Amino acid sequence: MDGFMRNQINSTKERRSDLLRRKSHEFCQALVTSPENPLNLIQRYFIPEGAKITEHGPQWCTDRLPFLAKTFREISGDDSCETYFKLLSDTLKMHMTKYTFPASEAFLVDADAVVEREDGRTRGAVSVVAQAKFESVKTGKSWEEEFIYKLSGFDDVGRIGHWEIWADPLSAWVAVTSCA
Repeated sequence: MDGFMRNQINSTKERRSDLLRRKSHEFCQALVTSPENPLNLIQRYFIPEGAKITEHGPQWCTDRLPFLAKTFREISGDDSCETYFKLLSDTLKMHMTKYTFPASEAFLVDADAVVEREDGRTRGAVSVVAQAKFESVKTGKSWEEEFIYKLSGFDDVGRIGHWEIWADPLSAWVAVTSCA
């Protein structure tokens, strides 16, 4: 491969990397500034078909934390991305601030990561570590935690295919459990 082609490939990777970082940062900032309308958020930042949200956690928690341990598919409908936000907001309040997410430069981007989707393979994954305060709707108990987002399955314009969350389900479990 000659130097010109190598430069072209590197330039394309850099542009893709910049796009994924920018779109991921915009999505995270939108979670902070406009969490009251999740459907608009999903429609704006996620692929139109095949969108997924997975909040990882133990299966035994799902009776009190019904948004855990399952993958919500598509934008709206039964068990959809919109359902995820509904179950989450019925259970927990997220107190995110301008300090919840780091600057975009701290978002880790792998523009070459290959992700399998039902409609084909896509490139790119973005990870970020964030922090926020959470509160149980039922008990009012709150806690601060760090959590990790992995965004992947991006389309050509940077819309997200799959949003994965790793948080602290045991703190959430304790907070939603009322003492008798």
